[in-house]
Amino acid sequence: MLITDAEFASCRSTVMDANPDMSEELAGRIVEEALAFVTACSVNAGAGLAPSRIVDEGWHALLLHTAMYQALCERLGGRFVHHLPGYGPQNYDPSVLIRTRAAIEALGWTTDDELWVAPNDESLVSVAAKCQHSDDSGPIVVQPKPKPGVV
Repeated sequence: MLITDAEFASCRSTVMDANPDMSEELAGRIVEEALAFVTACSVNAGAGLAPSRIVDEGWHALLLHTAMYQALCERLGGRFVHHLPGYGPQNYDPSVLIRTRAAIEALGWTTDDELWVAPNDESLVSVAAKCQHSDDSGPIVVQPKPKPGVV
């Protein structure tokens, strides 16, 4: 087990707090995929992995539990997996998600197809996360972009 049941429940609640209409079951699936993603990143440093926008929601929840997240990274070999938000959905490159899923599956996990979709595919769920990661650590792009003069 990568985190305790209580830690998992807390992260799942964080996903649900950010997405009030989300079921507990779906939020749990998102956290599970985020744990697999962080593990794959830890094992494959420099491989240019990135989560889907939906899985990123779970990663955000893990990151908000800073002490737990630090301990998780230490258990995974000591490499802290930094969150480097990147490009918006208009710059989506499907090969990044394919490569990431392959890295996760190489570790023995089965990825959840419904959670590894293009950033503009909201057929299953629309999440609060407003960043889409790239494999080159690009700058954060808030989606949608704010209008000039509007705060």
